[in-house]
Amino acid sequence: MTNIGFGDSGFNFAVYIANKPNMFEYQSLTAVMPLVNGEISAINQSCGNGWRKVFNVYAKVLYALDKKYYDFSTQAPTWQDYRDKVLLQAQHKTALLFSAPQLEPSKDIVHIICGKGHAKALISNGQLNANLVWLNDEFAIDSQKKLIVCPYFDYRQLSNIKIERLANLLKSLKKLKNGTEKL
Repeated sequence: MTNIGFGDSGFNFAVYIANKPNMFEYQSLTAVMPLVNGEISAINQSCGNGWRKVFNVYAKVLYALDKKYYDFSTQAPTWQDYRDKVLLQAQHKTALLFSAPQLEPSKDIVHIICGKGHAKALISNGQLNANLVWLNDEFAIDSQKKLIVCPYFDYRQLSNIKIERLANLLKSLKKLKNGTEKL
């Protein structure tokens, strides 16, 4: 199986989403394609507010992460600058994937599935084999596979408080890797 989506093909931070922008040029993607400056803005203009929210929340999540474990927020002065000049571009280690997760615990890749519904669909279709522990109705984790299920990347579903919860879960995955914490 091949990863399909936007971002750096050498990613170490992957977000999985059920849909892709409804633009002709993205309908036949067969690999991970890096975005270029201005492309997120073009997608937002063409596809509307929903995609603007996805990109904004993605950048806000990266910016909320503990700098001790993740360096995304050091690459731009604000999350808005990060979104516009760094997010999903080549050599920046992030991906937004439309394909099912390829979980290889030996690799140092963090996986986030947007939405409980998407995660359950992947499981029922046999595209996801994970030992998810549901922490509440919205968040689940498989720490061995470095996988988190969280609310969809939308302001109402993944509010700032929930972004902080996700950031703390991601920090716990890094601490587990380093052997300093047990989940």
